[in-house]
Amino acid sequence: MKIFWEIEAQQRQNLLMLFAASLLFWSSVASMLPTIPQYVEDMGGTKQQVGLVISSFSIGLILFRTIIGRLADQHSRKLVLLIGSSIGAIAPLCYLLVDSIGLLMFMRGFHGISLAAFTTGYLALVTDLSPVDKRGELLSYMNLATPIGLAIGPALGGFIQAGVNNTALFVTISGLSWLSWLFTSQVREPQKVQEMAPEAKEAASIPLWQLVISPRMRIPALVLLLVGLSFGGVTTFVPLFIREIGVNLNPGLYFTAAAIASFNIRLLTGPASDRYGRGIFITGSLISFGLAMLVLSQAQSPQVLLLAGVMQGLGTGTILSIMVALLSDRSLSTERGIVYSVGLSGFDLGGAIAPPIFGLFADLIDYQGIFYLATIISFLALITFLTQSGKNLSHSLRFATSREADIYAVE
Repeated sequence: MKIFWEIEAQQRQNLLMLFAASLLFWSSVASMLPTIPQYVEDMGGTKQQVGLVISSFSIGLILFRTIIGRLADQHSRKLVLLIGSSIGAIAPLCYLLVDSIGLLMFMRGFHGISLAAFTTGYLALVTDLSPVDKRGELLSYMNLATPIGLAIGPALGGFIQAGVNNTALFVTISGLSWLSWLFTSQVREPQKVQEMAPEAKEAASIPLWQLVISPRMRIPALVLLLVGLSFGGVTTFVPLFIREIGVNLNPGLYFTAAAIASFNIRLLTGPASDRYGRGIFITGSLISFGLAMLVLSQAQSPQVLLLAGVMQGLGTGTILSIMVALLSDRSLSTERGIVYSVGLSGFDLGGAIAPPIFGLFADLIDYQGIFYLATIISFLALITFLTQSGKNLSHSLRFATSREADIYAVE
C-alpha cells in the first residue's frame, strides 16, 4: 500500500473517493447474485427463464459497452461513472413495478448498462492516475473494492430477502448505488483526461471490428469470453444447485468465500505481475478456475462447496485484475475506454449466453453436468492462452509462463 503515499495528495483523494464509490456499487450489484434466481422462481419462472433473466443483464452490458467506451475516451470518465451509478440506483426500484418475466428481463437489461458504464469509467480513470511501472499494483489495490463488495453483497442480499422481503432488498440496493453516486460526484477528474478528446477522436476512427480482431486484443477477449461463459453458468445455478442437493449452506456464503479469496490473491498478484510479467499469473488463474469447476461438480457438503468457492475466487480475482493490466499495457491512454470495452465485452458476452445455454442443458442434464461443461470450457481457455497469446506458439508459451515480455505492449 506504500504506493498511495508516493502519489500527489489530489490523486490520492480521487482514488479514495473512487474506491468508496466502487465498493458501494459492487455491493449493490452483488446483492442480487443469490437473490434474483430465487426471485424469478418465486414468480413462477422455469429454469430456462431463470437463465434468460440473468442473461438479460449481460445483454445490456454488451449493447452499450462500446458506446460507453467511446464516451469515456472522447468526453469524460467521471460522466460515465455517474451514469453507471445513477442507473444502478434507478433500476432496482423498477423491479418492484414489474409483474411478468418479460418486463423483468427488460429491466435487467437496463440495469446491465450501469455495470458497463461504471466499470469502464472506473478502470480508465484509475489507469490514468497510475504510474506506468506500478500499474498492475495500483489496479489490483483499487480493484479490491470488487471482491469486498462481492463478499458483502450476497450475504446482505440473502439476509434481507429471507429475513424481510424483496421490497426491502431492492430499496437497499438502490440506496447503495445512490451513495456510490455521491462519492463519485466528489472526484476531480484530472485535466489531462478532460483535454485528450482530439487524440481520442483519432483513435475512434479505427473500425471496431478491426480493433476486435487485432492480435493485441482478440486472445484476451476470447479467453475472457470462455471464462465468462463458465462464470455465468456458475453464478446462475450454484444457488439452485445448493437448494437441490439439500446442503445446509446459505448460497451467499459461497460467493462470500470466493470474494474473500479474490481479495487476498489480488494483494499478491498485482505487484508481482509488475515485476514478473502478466502471463504466468493469467495461466495460474485459469488452472485454478478450471479446478474450481471440477470440485464444484463433485460437491455434496458445505466444506467442499466452500472449497470450490475459494478456488473460483483465486481464479477470477487474478484473471480479471491481471487481464485489465494486460489490456492497459496494450492500449494508448486515448483509446483506453474503447479497449477496455472490447476486451471486457468478451467476459460480458460469455455471461450473457451462459445462463440460457446452461439453462437449456439443465432441463436435459442435472446441475452437476453443467459444472462438468464449465470445467471443459475453462481448460479450453487455458489451452487458448498458452498457445495463442503471442506472435507464435513458442513465444506464446514463453509469455504465458513469464519467460518473455509481452510483444504487444505499447507503453
